[in-house]
Amino acid sequence: MPTMRAAVFEKKGSIKVQEVPRPTPGPGEALVRVTLTTICGTDVHILRGEYPVRAGLVVGHEPVGVIEEIGPGVVGYERGDRVIVGAITPCGQCRACLSGAASQCSHGGDGFEAMGGWRFGNTINGCQAEYVVVPSAQGNLAKIPSSLRDEEVILCPDIMSTGFSASERGHVKLGDSVAVFAQGPIGLCATAGAKISGASLVIGVDSVPARLEMARRMGADVVLNFKEQDVVAEIKRLTGGGVDVAIEALGTQPTFENALRSVHPGGTVSSLGVYSGHLSLPLDAMAAGLGDHTIVTTLCPGGKERMRRLMSVVAARRAPFEKLVTHSFRLDQIEEAYDLFANQRDGVMKVGIRP
Repeated sequence: MPTMRAAVFEKKGSIKVQEVPRPTPGPGEALVRVTLTTICGTDVHILRGEYPVRAGLVVGHEPVGVIEEIGPGVVGYERGDRVIVGAITPCGQCRACLSGAASQCSHGGDGFEAMGGWRFGNTINGCQAEYVVVPSAQGNLAKIPSSLRDEEVILCPDIMSTGFSASERGHVKLGDSVAVFAQGPIGLCATAGAKISGASLVIGVDSVPARLEMARRMGADVVLNFKEQDVVAEIKRLTGGGVDVAIEALGTQPTFENALRSVHPGGTVSSLGVYSGHLSLPLDAMAAGLGDHTIVTTLCPGGKERMRRLMSVVAARRAPFEKLVTHSFRLDQIEEAYDLFANQRDGVMKVGIRP
């Protein structure tokens, strides 16, 4: 049986490269040789045991690669095509998909399944490996234009899709004011997404000077360091009472509360963070439930049309997305890569992994 190298979740605190069986695509599937992938903050939650997955699972959900083999029923693709695949792989046929909630795809089931659309490195083997099997390949393989390099599109499968979805779910309109709390990779993409969506004032909040500077490059009009000032008070001063939309891009109680306190009555909090502990709502910030606030969450949209649209944004050079990938590692250096990324050393934003 042919084998491959893959990053495998062994137990809490341990993800290591192992030799595992190389998969074979079944009907409706495709086998992709992974040329570039990344580590996501969600993978760090998995490593720390904060998000449960089974032992022995291949992790990772952001694949760029080349089609190696095509299963029965998949048409319009050839071996050798360069492709990306979204972190979310909707089937397009279940009730959730047909109801417009493809991120919650139940993969043939009759109902909705929380985070059901997220399968790579969650419920099926992921892409921090030499090869990955893509389910529902007809609807999820997105061909990469020859004018774009792997490094330019690597954020499309998750980070860009998630970041942009904050403005989409928050219904950012032309002329809106938007505050983005936390300028990590997703927050920076949310900053770019807010500006591209038509916001006339985008405020980036963080404490790391390099990230605040990158926020300006991604479209922020104003940047605020929460260690140096009361950012909620400053946001209210700048906007005359609060932003239209506040985006939470970290997943902590303080950033969520600050986002909620920064919107005006009737405003929207668009939450992207993955929360690993108890989250509470401060009643005063909600006007005891009488402030007409809207709180929305999102799981990044997937599917090949989503990927095509994101690649078109990359091709239009609307923001320096490629600059967010600051470090590069080989697959056999995966433990070193996780250690650097999880502990946020050396100015890391995103790490590229090359199987």
